[in-house]
Amino acid sequence: MPIINRPSLWVRSGQERQPDLAGREEEGGRWWWMMTAVLLVAGDPSDVGGNSGHSLGGVSDGLKKKIMDMHKRRRDLCDGSNEPGMEYMCGRPLGLQFNKQTCDLYIADAYYGLLKVTRNGGVATRLASSADNLPFKFTNAVDIDPCTDAVYFTDSSIFFPRWAFALAVISGDKSGRLMKYDPRSQRVTVLLSGLRVANGVALSRNNNFILVAETAKNRVMRYWLEGPNARKYEVFAELPTFPDNIKRNDKGEFWVALNNGRGTLDRVHRHGIFNDDRYRGSLQSSSNTTGLKSELRSSTPLSKDAVAIKFNEEGEILEVLSGEGGRALESVSEVEEYQGTLWIGSVVLPYVSFAKT
Repeated sequence: MPIINRPSLWVRSGQERQPDLAGREEEGGRWWWMMTAVLLVAGDPSDVGGNSGHSLGGVSDGLKKKIMDMHKRRRDLCDGSNEPGMEYMCGRPLGLQFNKQTCDLYIADAYYGLLKVTRNGGVATRLASSADNLPFKFTNAVDIDPCTDAVYFTDSSIFFPRWAFALAVISGDKSGRLMKYDPRSQRVTVLLSGLRVANGVALSRNNNFILVAETAKNRVMRYWLEGPNARKYEVFAELPTFPDNIKRNDKGEFWVALNNGRGTLDRVHRHGIFNDDRYRGSLQSSSNTTGLKSELRSSTPLSKDAVAIKFNEEGEILEVLSGEGGRALESVSEVEEYQGTLWIGSVVLPYVSFAKT
């Protein structure tokens, strides 16, 4: 079982100056702040508006590269802001996915719901903000079936918004949902409910099943879309800590990002959201290792700080990405594999990292 360590920084941290959120080029890279989603785009210049080999990222002030704002989003207040109290107005894009047939970009925004931007950019169109008469409170991740154009996405909770994610974890909230949006009928169908903080999603290579991260239970679920097990679900993998986004590579393998929560919990405590020791203890205990597979129970020090794990379609572990005790990677939210390189996003670090496989 290979262990990948010592990832490199893709761009500087920006601590010496404020990042340029307008997308200005800086020393061959781009400045991003609190990158939560990394989407790599490949193809010739006619694909996706000529974004060949470039990337898109959702950041804390609600901006997406090359995408203009929602009508209700005030740029004078939101652009460049990472103030948590502004998220409800500025938005927080957490999931990004292109429809490779139409080149439309679908966005799961924590506060605005499921959105779409055409290949030419412009103002995002809201496609859905509720399902079964229950409004989305924490829209999280998205993936698209290239054959049917169906859009699969998650709502982490119907009670807690993104800024109160820690409450969703420690409260035992089981209102997370996996859903399907049909662009033809414009209807949303709930496929799976009762999830404890539904998070990342990824379709299989032949689109017969979809994986969904159940973050607060430290596991990934498999929901069958086709075949004899259609509409049934099962545990795909149990994990050492919180699973975040799930991304499939060209071989049909899945990278599951593991948000160890160290940096996230530090931020929660520092901002005084939980001052009671009882809550603090609950938060810390919720990130303890539970149900860790035997492959990770080795004595190798690097395996004790896994920040991402690659699985095959049978749920077998293929590779582990090490965070080296937080020295290299912290609160990893997404790992995207492209041409032998892993592009790594974080909810707390002001840069994108990469590691060679």
